[in-house]
Amino acid sequence: MTSEKLLTGKGVSFRNLYKRFGNFEALKDVSIDIHAGEFFTLLGPSGSGKTTLLKVIAGFEPHSAGTITIDGRDVSNVSVAKRNIGMVFQNYALFPHMTVSDNIAFSLQTRKMDRDIIGKKVNEVLELVDLVGYEDRLPRELSGGQQQRVALARSIVFDPDILLMDEPLGALDKNLRQNIQVELKQLHRKLGVTVVYVTHDQEEAMHLSDRITVMNEGRIEQSGSPQDLYYRPINKFVAGFIGEVNFVTAPDGSLRGIRPESMILGQAAENAAIRVQARITEMIFLGAGYKVILNDGKQQYLALTTGGEAVEGLSIGDSIWFGCAENQAFAVD
Repeated sequence: MTSEKLLTGKGVSFRNLYKRFGNFEALKDVSIDIHAGEFFTLLGPSGSGKTTLLKVIAGFEPHSAGTITIDGRDVSNVSVAKRNIGMVFQNYALFPHMTVSDNIAFSLQTRKMDRDIIGKKVNEVLELVDLVGYEDRLPRELSGGQQQRVALARSIVFDPDILLMDEPLGALDKNLRQNIQVELKQLHRKLGVTVVYVTHDQEEAMHLSDRITVMNEGRIEQSGSPQDLYYRPINKFVAGFIGEVNFVTAPDGSLRGIRPESMILGQAAENAAIRVQARITEMIFLGAGYKVILNDGKQQYLALTTGGEAVEGLSIGDSIWFGCAENQAFAVD
């Protein structure tokens, strides 16, 4: 864990990957290039194949067809132990009878490292995850966030090429989860390790990731930066899965997506390039602005405003125009 070895990430590539369980295809022709050192998230609903793909990377599940390479080396037939991969799971999987230090040192001991080297590396990683002073505690004496840090420390202490994380923050409350997200992003910048992260939480994926792959029914729907997926989704599924979206028909008959914060309301929307007339069914004060819910008799729409000026003079039951400028809408299939 010396400064010369912090940037240890390796690239991962899949080509035409399939995973079958009997007649069921859990992964269907998956091809991805994950760049060395990036924070890459697999995002999708339950059953989309994201955790299966993570298990295939780790070697826990053999793939049925296709290739997997790590740093250009085909690892299709390489055992879990020889892939040099760190793993963090939602349940942390800490040894309850071992101290924090012993939990972290375990992977180094199995590699039969010298005791002095083990002690040095454990101390370095304790400092990295801000657990100095907790080394002699047992897991039951730690908070959920501290247990998460121990699990993370244990997974990086042996300098893995790749760090796999399967919904590791799912058991934490919202405030703690947000704090750990910040810490995790900062730690990733220090280490440079390649992170492959699985979540169904769109907001978490947007906060953490350099790039995201959205999966659905075993296939890749779209890969790109959080900004690409949010503002330039390629289809209706991605647009609807990455945040809130309104679908409207443009004057040329094409289907367009509009994010709630891009919506303009009332008189300001009467000359908008893309607009719809609808009735206000709810106005909810959020502190920084309002959530306005509308319905045109066919579907419901959502607008988010900053401040209160945009809703001045508007009331529940009013029939108003809403819409956006041409460059604020995106085409969807």
